[in-house]
Amino acid sequence: MARRSKALLGARQTFERLHAFHSDAHCELDHRNPFELVVATVLSAQTTDVLVNRITPDLFRAYPDAPALARANPDDVQKILSRMGMFRQKTKNIVGLAQKLVADHGGEVPRTLAELVKLPGVGRKTANVVLGVAFSAPEGVVVDTHVQRISQRLGWTKNTEPIGIEQDLISLFPRDDWDMLSHVLIFHGRRVCFAQRPMCATCVVNDVCPSAFKAENVGRKPRRVRPRPAPKKKPRKTKPARKKTKKTR
Repeated sequence: MARRSKALLGARQTFERLHAFHSDAHCELDHRNPFELVVATVLSAQTTDVLVNRITPDLFRAYPDAPALARANPDDVQKILSRMGMFRQKTKNIVGLAQKLVADHGGEVPRTLAELVKLPGVGRKTANVVLGVAFSAPEGVVVDTHVQRISQRLGWTKNTEPIGIEQDLISLFPRDDWDMLSHVLIFHGRRVCFAQRPMCATCVVNDVCPSAFKAENVGRKPRRVRPRPAPKKKPRKTKPARKKTKKTR
């Protein structure tokens, strides 16, 4: 059996220190119930929580529960969501989600990952947000870009894909920590351990982080190298045809 690194052996103590520093860590999507949370989380895909929180009050004022949203005219929903990216697809997802909640779950949000991921727009990450925040019963760890980057920088995983990272974190931390773990790492990523120019000098765990002061290129997606367009071939210059002149005797 391979020996664990210092980073892995001290992972729980490192997390405790981060949690103490980010004691206010929480889900930043505004919601009042599981229905609002699952809808807001679906809307947050490739969109900031700040923008989602600006839009959802109007959405939930018009459609306060699953039956109301299930009956909605998609064109009306699109008008509310038009300020965010992919609003047409997101309209289709949340209206379809509400219809499935009404048809299969009596309008209530289900409490298992297997049932949640059957809803339109809901993947494993969204399902675990709902299970952890709304029901305090996550079935895994939410791995977004912040969690992915920081868990790699802290030496908690060598995986680069979310599913592999999640399995490493699940094996490293007890279930009681799974929900808060993602919130703390997200807060740390938003406040200290930025993708570019991480603030290692002021980080509370820089003494145990294996990437401290060299974290810039750890846990970041490689830059896309755009292929250079092939040089345009210059048209060949053709000599004008000589005019034939009649020979004179």
